[in-house]
Amino acid sequence: MNRPILAACLAVAALAGLAAPAPAQEVVRIGTTPESYPPFTWVDAQGKLNGFEIEIADALCAQMQVKCEWVLQSWDGIIPALQEKKFDAIVASMSITDERKQVVDFSDKYYDSPAIFIGPKSETIDISPDGLKGKTVGVQVSTIHANYIEAKYKGIVTIKTYDTQENANLDLIAGRVDLLLADSVALLDGFLKSPEGADFEAKGQPIRDPLLGAGAGIAVRKGDPLATRFSEAIKAIRANGVYKKINDKYFSFDIYG
Repeated sequence: MNRPILAACLAVAALAGLAAPAPAQEVVRIGTTPESYPPFTWVDAQGKLNGFEIEIADALCAQMQVKCEWVLQSWDGIIPALQEKKFDAIVASMSITDERKQVVDFSDKYYDSPAIFIGPKSETIDISPDGLKGKTVGVQVSTIHANYIEAKYKGIVTIKTYDTQENANLDLIAGRVDLLLADSVALLDGFLKSPEGADFEAKGQPIRDPLLGAGAGIAVRKGDPLATRFSEAIKAIRANGVYKKINDKYFSFDIYG
């Protein structure tokens, strides 16, 4: 082959290389709930997801160099939806428990906060079997809090379950339940700081118990290496200051626990 022809061939090859499409970025679909759960997650009037968990998950995806796509799913069907491959991971304040680990794998925790009871400021309520006897306690269905109240106070209190924490809050306001049991941060930094929560307060001390799990983790299908990748990304954003920056936007303390 003479030099002019060779040069022309090389030029065509170079142009072909420049025209080749870049490899597609990996997409990780993340399931979360549309129910309001501030300061962790909520959907604004424009339909945009907001909250600590949303920013943390977006930061983890950036650390992993993948593209996040959010999928909304009701809480009580979120694990079946994961298993049906409607999304690849769950970021929805899901506590790491032995029961859940039988059906999903978890990343390391990305936050850990205790549970707490709240009730009317006008009533003195002792958080004990004797003090709670005959009371009605509201909890969100299929949560660690529902499991805890069932295990500790079954037969002592009337347990009323709700599809969302927001609906449980509304029944407390309406006087249909005496107390709520839920995540302490969601209640203390969320509901109690709202105008609707002005007449209510924490009852007793924050509760830590093995029944309440080992913090909130990111759930994935059994055997999916995403669990390890998310765990490594959590460690990385804890080390590089990204976690703290997001944490300090929402909390005056380290929610990691």
